[in-house]
Amino acid sequence: MEKSILNFPKQFAFRPKIENAKNLRPAENFIVAGMGGSALAAELLKTAHPELNLIVWKSYDLPSVRRSLGAGNPSKTYHLKPNTLLVASSYSGSTKETLSAFESARKRKLNIAVLTVGGKLLALAKKYKVPYIQMPETGIQPRMSAGLNLVSLAQFIGLKDQPQIHSLAKSLKPEIWRAKGKALSENLWDQVPVIYSSAQNFPIAMNWKIKFNENAKIPSFANFFPELNHNEMTGFDVKKTTANLSSNLHLIFLEDGADHPRIKRRFAVTKKLLTEKGINLSEIPISGKNTWEKIFSSTLLADWTSFYLAKYYGVDPEQVPMVETLKKLIR
Repeated sequence: MEKSILNFPKQFAFRPKIENAKNLRPAENFIVAGMGGSALAAELLKTAHPELNLIVWKSYDLPSVRRSLGAGNPSKTYHLKPNTLLVASSYSGSTKETLSAFESARKRKLNIAVLTVGGKLLALAKKYKVPYIQMPETGIQPRMSAGLNLVSLAQFIGLKDQPQIHSLAKSLKPEIWRAKGKALSENLWDQVPVIYSSAQNFPIAMNWKIKFNENAKIPSFANFFPELNHNEMTGFDVKKTTANLSSNLHLIFLEDGADHPRIKRRFAVTKKLLTEKGINLSEIPISGKNTWEKIFSSTLLADWTSFYLAKYYGVDPEQVPMVETLKKLIR
């Protein structure tokens, strides 16, 4: 894991090549079908480019299709506008949900592309001459491949700021964040991290949660402003009968100077209220020269923090045996 963190910036030097590119139809709307780290890369892209018509699908098959595009979930009708590209993204190429979405899209003759390292998904892309990008096999865990995923998605979408993304290969400095991550991890010993951010930065908060879950093997949760002020916050209105429920929680506030002024005000007031209730909390600025540096500097800090927490708890930060056990049981 330590090597994966130190080598993370190299992922942005990857220059993806689209195979079967002649079969890639122009698109203005995008759906990324993926789970875990593959879905996260798409959500981080949406954080940097909120103007994109991009939706992340995290389930089996695809929803019911009509001729317009709107928000949806597995229980609702999902609408497709013309010029929509579905990217089936699975690092391993064996993610069941993504394979299911690919087959559903293929049967409906939708505009499809594939993003993977190999596995069955790559074989299907080659068999049906679907446009695909094959990422390099580096031996890292899928959750550590956000850079490879992002530059590949940027290529499919045709982002204009791809040079800025590739420049992260030189501008990101993992070692700078090591000491900060180690210090934060010590503040989190024997506590459950709860990460808060603005709605725009919620994918960054989710990345923190995922790293705590998978690297440190601990419970962790995330939410965003202003939504949490309308419900979750009241769970910290500590009384004698509920004080023990909050005693092992530690709130992490991810604060961005670019957040809306009213969101900044909510951060400040909420921290004051929770401090008065005796809730443990830490303030972590999201910093960088541009949006991409902000996103991935925070990613590196989350990586180091969860890495050192794994050391503290004596767990392997690489493997996720519970996930593998579940996969075997649901076959």
